[in-house]
Amino acid sequence: MTVRAVLIVNPNATSTTPAGRDLLAHALESRVSLTVTHTDHRGHAIEIAEQAKADRADVIIVHGGDGTVNEVVNGLLGKPPGLSGTAPLPDPAGLPAVAVVPGGSANVFARALGISSDPTEATNQLIDLLGAHRAGDSWRRIGLMDCGERWAVFTAGMGVDGDVVAAVEAQRAKGRKVTAGRYMRIALREMLSNARSEPALTVHLPDREPVAGVHFAFVSNASPWTYANARPVWTNPDTSFETGLGLFAVTSMNVIANLLLVRRMLSKKANIKARHLLREDDLDWVRITTSRPVSCQVDGDFLGLREEMTFASVPRALAVVAPV
Repeated sequence: MTVRAVLIVNPNATSTTPAGRDLLAHALESRVSLTVTHTDHRGHAIEIAEQAKADRADVIIVHGGDGTVNEVVNGLLGKPPGLSGTAPLPDPAGLPAVAVVPGGSANVFARALGISSDPTEATNQLIDLLGAHRAGDSWRRIGLMDCGERWAVFTAGMGVDGDVVAAVEAQRAKGRKVTAGRYMRIALREMLSNARSEPALTVHLPDREPVAGVHFAFVSNASPWTYANARPVWTNPDTSFETGLGLFAVTSMNVIANLLLVRRMLSKKANIKARHLLREDDLDWVRITTSRPVSCQVDGDFLGLREEMTFASVPRALAVVAPV
């Protein structure tokens, strides 16, 4: 059986190179019927994924960062159903599977799936997994996060987290490379600038009383939350693509308390706890309301200002080419 694959390359991603793209395409051409496309504007990967679905491709291979992956998933699945279930969820069995050869800066989604951050090693993994599928193995199925207006594949955040992502995007717009060090400096600056702000968030969870007085919140669909170069940064170590959602919400902006919390998030033995931390795992949904519009991010992309967001776990929503 010939596997029909579409390779989507983001040439502007942090770590993609012409030589690496050519090597990847050459390695795949002898194993699949391959179409190669390059993104050239924001949202282009959504359009390419929609066309690949219409053309009944078997696999979409993303060579780019987490933002490109997010666009592909949203192109494949369309508008999420939301908690009310107003939009139908496509059957993953009838959609192309998604594969990733990392080309971004953090590559959180690929690494959380067990894909190497090195593009050459990731290509070899992909070839082995494609071979196993031809021999009869099924694609892995993972859960996703329904954010109401779009899908998230691994994380969303409201409050300071959104402010940090907005500031990072502003740096990129100026042509500045965002390294892990620069990201941490921006995060520290935003934390300090928000230290005296009144908390605006209230967190609503299933079968519990709302928790007010929250400064910022992360909602996760996988672990770790992100990477600082090779080091994982943990918020909800027990959250995975096979569980419900993880919540990490902070009720104090005390600088010392949060620096100690960050130290725990960066530790090898992830023991994430603090008196000012609300942390829960395996949640069906999380709703966050605010007293004023706050910044919101999804998978590291700035969404804008929002006053309410609901995040819902959708099990087995996407087929992926990844180790089980």
